[in-house]
Amino acid sequence: MLKTASSSSFSLQHLSLFSASMAAAANRLLKVRSFSTSIYSSSSSPLYVRKFSSFSSQTDLPFSNTLRRDPKDRNVQWVFLGCPGVGKGTYASRLSHLLGVPHIATGDLVREELSCSGPLSQQLSEIVNQGKLVSDEIIISLLSKRLESGEARGESGFILDGFPRTIRQAEILEGVTDIDLVVNLKLREDVLLEKCLGRRICSQCGGNFNIASIIVKEENGKPGMSMAPLLPPAHCASKLITRSDDTEEVVKERLRIYNDMSQPVEEFYRSRGKLLEFDLPGGIPESWPKLLQALNLEDHDDKQSAAA
Repeated sequence: MLKTASSSSFSLQHLSLFSASMAAAANRLLKVRSFSTSIYSSSSSPLYVRKFSSFSSQTDLPFSNTLRRDPKDRNVQWVFLGCPGVGKGTYASRLSHLLGVPHIATGDLVREELSCSGPLSQQLSEIVNQGKLVSDEIIISLLSKRLESGEARGESGFILDGFPRTIRQAEILEGVTDIDLVVNLKLREDVLLEKCLGRRICSQCGGNFNIASIIVKEENGKPGMSMAPLLPPAHCASKLITRSDDTEEVVKERLRIYNDMSQPVEEFYRSRGKLLEFDLPGGIPESWPKLLQALNLEDHDDKQSAAA
């Protein structure tokens, strides 16, 4: 079942993620259905930020030398939200291949910066080693740097994965770039818990797998659901390890914290008419076609399946 925000704040029929002037990009990628133009009604925010420094509030953003790009001259700029383990990375990555835009996960940006040498890398190492959270300023700085380098390479859109996570981050991001659509992936908590507890990592190659075979029967008005395991190849089977934080107690606490933080962010984008809430009906085979349908991209299902 697909669930959208109220009609007063959001309507799929009133979205417009592509226009006629994007025909070249559409021909290069696939034939993408057009939403209406209302989502692009505001073009006041700069697309990329050339410089970044610390700030105290949204009204004190010291951005300069910004580049503005009209929506009709670029591709989609989407955000994927969802609880840890829900599959944001999986679906964001698939859509990035489908639409020809980069999939940007802030966790990857931090890891990439850590692999470099320099003052920021050293600062990040100290933060991570001490178990502290990376500040909003650093995250936005890394994101701004990534968007700028992508613009220099000719990228014309992006899909952000798991960011923003707080109201402050959402406000800062709004001052950095225009977000067209926020897809909030949702999964019932009992299934999400079982899915997280089934995660495994190959200690040799680092591959991610999931041994949970989830079958939930329909009861109390809740639909049934099934998720097949993502099993490792034979050469990885004997080398699987469990993440130290994938315990029931830790996962439940992580989900509680996320839910407390996410509700204001969801309302932030709902009030702007940009939130699409999508209830995952099952695993990838069941959810992927319905997600494409919710995004008016279902015509591409056969081509994407073949590419995958």
